Amino acid sequence: METSSLAGSGLRPGREIQPAVAMNTIPTLSFDEINGLAHSVSSDLRHLFDQAAQAVTSVCAADGRLDPARLDAHQYVCYELALAAAELLAAENALLDVANCSPLDRALAFAFLSDTASVVLQKLEVIFFELDVNSAALQALAANATLASLRRASASNAALTMIGRAVAEADGDCGAVTLDDSTEMAQAAFRRFAAEVVAPQAEKIHRHDLTVPEALLQPLREMGVFGLSIPETYGGSALMMIAITEALSAASLAAAGSLITRPEILARALLSGGTERQKAHWLPKIAVGEPLCAIAITEPDFGSDVASLSLRATPTSGGWLLNGAKTWCTFAGKAGLLMVVARTSAERAAAHRGLSIMLVEKPSSDGHEFDFVQEGGGRIQGRAIPTIGYRGMHSFDLAFEEFFVPDSHVIGEEGGVGKGFYLTMAGMVGGRMQTAARAVGVMHAALGAAARYAGDRRVFGHALIDYPLTQVKIARMAARFAACRRLTYAVGRRLESGAGRMEASLVKLLTCRSAEIVTRDAMQIHGGMGYAEESAVSRYFVDARVLSIFEGAEETLALKVIARNLLEQKLGLLHD
Repeated sequence: METSSLAGSGLRPGREIQPAVAMNTIPTLSFDEINGLAHSVSSDLRHLFDQAAQAVTSVCAADGRLDPARLDAHQYVCYELALAAAELLAAENALLDVANCSPLDRALAFAFLSDTASVVLQKLEVIFFELDVNSAALQALAANATLASLRRASASNAALTMIGRAVAEADGDCGAVTLDDSTEMAQAAFRRFAAEVVAPQAEKIHRHDLTVPEALLQPLREMGVFGLSIPETYGGSALMMIAITEALSAASLAAAGSLITRPEILARALLSGGTERQKAHWLPKIAVGEPLCAIAITEPDFGSDVASLSLRATPTSGGWLLNGAKTWCTFAGKAGLLMVVARTSAERAAAHRGLSIMLVEKPSSDGHEFDFVQEGGGRIQGRAIPTIGYRGMHSFDLAFEEFFVPDSHVIGEEGGVGKGFYLTMAGMVGGRMQTAARAVGVMHAALGAAARYAGDRRVFGHALIDYPLTQVKIARMAARFAACRRLTYAVGRRLESGAGRMEASLVKLLTCRSAEIVTRDAMQIHGGMGYAEESAVSRYFVDARVLSIFEGAEETLALKVIARNLLEQKLGLLHD
């Protein structure tokens, strides 16, 4: 009978320090038995989650519609609901087709479910408590023999130490996904490029706060990286974009992995609302990285509140004049094309319906500051914002003064005026998906670095990997990474088929939070060396921190996108 443990899988338990871990303390359950436990627990968690979502819907709705004031009053439970949804979706996805996974990936899937069950139950407990919902069913699952059996089999000390050893011996290579031949070959080519060309320059770019050099940009143009987010008519594929983003991000988030984000957002906005002439003109240029792109959405006073943006576009002969400020505009110096979200309606009450997207052309600059003056006197100035990480791209403060944009550069031209919010949201779906791939790449690099260091570093006479706590840490890092990786690719496939918009937000939320957890533990395993700038894991850690902030700050994404969508689904079920 097939067993669920790694002991019979050909993966070596390895030598143990004293006191030795008795491997036979892992329950000898068959795969079918442990898989049955896992699916039972997953089903019970989903049932409890649905109860919690229904309870939150009841207090946030009035007359069959979500009430903004009630949503704001219950932000805490909405936030917890969104986080629980992301964790649960990853766990459920990890169980799909688990029978066809390697023994290591099976073990990681079951370990992740065991760990995430505790996370989800804690968040649901908050919701039940805050909304005074009877928690008997929740308490019953927490004390359930099925959950206890799953934990003993997949997430006990004995199980996790064996998994951690296997992950270390594999250098952190886990979380396998199925790719078609062309995507797999492309990812392998970009992994080689990342290892041979990007990685040797990554530390210097980070430590000296340099702009991504042409020595990296030009080879990436030639390899077609900037066209990956654009449909094949114009030269790219969304799923391949995810695979290559992961490969590049493992070498450097800022110097390589994030280069596709801005083309991804702008391309999807153009595809959603651009005229045929605009798409034919701009998409081939974006696909070859000439010009490079930047996105100017965030403003000093409004952050992620896109509907309240105030940079003013005033009509003038043949176009518009831009006046106002933007901030956190990544790559704005090097970029030759800015996607600027501006307010074209003088009526503030128009809110999100008063926004349009302008395409602003400017000279490319390698510096940390630029000042471009048009022939007619219009001006745009930029200054890079000093940051603890994510160096190489640089995020800029921008100031526009009477800057002229022709009518032809409004996405959708006359028909696109007032549609900027919707086109921005269409672009952000792809941006969030690409950000999830970036987070997966950083986690992959951190996990591999931790596994290698633990094998090389000796402490108190033993290799660090020989200690059970190190093995448990690596096992949990790997379980989280593998679940995030598998979910990212699964949602990418849905996105290619025209679905998956909600899941893109969920996977962005989950992977970015997880990247902080995994890089933090990788840094901790390195001890003092992890805090040194010469160590790559210190860069992984500070770079990962930005992921939960941009492309939709975590709180805004959880409250305004994910929670609202979950509650609207519940209202829809009530109406059926």
